[in-house]
Amino acid sequence: MAANDDVDLSPAALRLESPDGRSFTVRGPASECPRVGEYLAIDGADAPLAFVEEVATDPAGGGFVAGGSLVGDTSSDADGRARWSQTPVRPTEASAVQRLLSAPDEQLHLGQLADHTEVGVALIPKRLNRHTFWCGQSGSGKTYALGVLLERILLTTRLPMVVFDPNSDFVRLGETMSGADAESVAALADREVVVLRPGDEASPLHVLFKEMTPRARAAVLRLDPVVDRAEYNALLGLMEDLDAVETPDIVGHLLSLGDPDATALAQRLQNLGVLEWKTTWAYGAESATSVIARRPAATVLDLGGYDRNEEQLTITLAVLDDLWARRAERRPLLLVIDEAHNLCPPDPETPLGVAVRDRIIQIAAEGRKYGLWLLLSTQRPSKVHPGIVSQCDNLTLMRMNSRDDLDQLGSIFGFVPRGLLAQAARFRQGEALVAGGFVPMPSIVRVRGRVTPEGGIDVPVPMP
Repeated sequence: MAANDDVDLSPAALRLESPDGRSFTVRGPASECPRVGEYLAIDGADAPLAFVEEVATDPAGGGFVAGGSLVGDTSSDADGRARWSQTPVRPTEASAVQRLLSAPDEQLHLGQLADHTEVGVALIPKRLNRHTFWCGQSGSGKTYALGVLLERILLTTRLPMVVFDPNSDFVRLGETMSGADAESVAALADREVVVLRPGDEASPLHVLFKEMTPRARAAVLRLDPVVDRAEYNALLGLMEDLDAVETPDIVGHLLSLGDPDATALAQRLQNLGVLEWKTTWAYGAESATSVIARRPAATVLDLGGYDRNEEQLTITLAVLDDLWARRAERRPLLLVIDEAHNLCPPDPETPLGVAVRDRIIQIAAEGRKYGLWLLLSTQRPSKVHPGIVSQCDNLTLMRMNSRDDLDQLGSIFGFVPRGLLAQAARFRQGEALVAGGFVPMPSIVRVRGRVTPEGGIDVPVPMP
């Protein structure tokens, strides 16, 4: 059904039933069938809108039966709920939908309704204080769309963020493309975006071994507190000694002690080649944790510059541990974890992986009250630990063909109409379902264009 100001409300028009003032059903011929996600206007002054959540074949007489929720002002009768019986409904004017979907701060504008390009959808900035799950299969436009959101946060809020960027997709977040509007260019120039890269002389990405927690150091050395109890205990006993020694001198210091367990620790360091991670260790210089502590508008950690997964995990663990140690400061921070399946899979294979996953689980469960909010982006929800996904209150879903993944999302995000989830397999590139507290109503959005260039792009197929 298309929006139309001159709609026939004769007896043949669609009629709505709402016995409780909350939900509704509409029946009619197949030719008048509305789409899931469409809004219908109820005849009468100050009536709410009817949001279509499900559409099915009417078993009573062919045609269709649609159902959903009444949204807007429904307070009319003595008990606070109006009821409708055989009330005419019609397609809703775009202006009414726009009023409903306009967030208090329209500047955080993500895009337009996919079926009504004249209707913009703005997110609610204050609701970014809930964890957000962002997913879509390869080719859906997930990374591009995530870049749009990060831009809008930078341009319209003062919420600082840390971006864990394994594919170097957001390393140009502080730049603007030619042709970008002057207002956005000026606003972005006023925001400090720091990009830390491995081996970069000006802005290196590295951490201090001596600033890491005992558990983190043990994870780097693949020490189990039970299986490797002697070496683990030696590590705990030598913490103060090691803190006084620069990282390159740790092996020599341990060997000089003449203690068998200290010697074993030195051999472990040498065998694992941990001290050969030249771009990982700060060696007394400013670490990534110190940069983040002063809260730039955005700090992008270019994890894609490391050759070893262990180095990516080490940097991530050091940063997350430091933020958790400072949690009592209650300084708001958005933690954007792209390709989250790399950092918090259900079953990590190494002690470092387990330590990173467990810290993210802890932040997901307890971080909100300290101002640590997660934004997790991945291709498949099944590849992220369920204890983390279940803590998310906001959802952005792009094209997803897997029925199992859609069923999983439906069971976790019960506030999202199943009919909308089912449409994800048919989304075009750049279309997304947004739902949860950060959007006024669940909506299928065509994501707007970007102001900043993408950092990593697909390699094109060579053509003659």
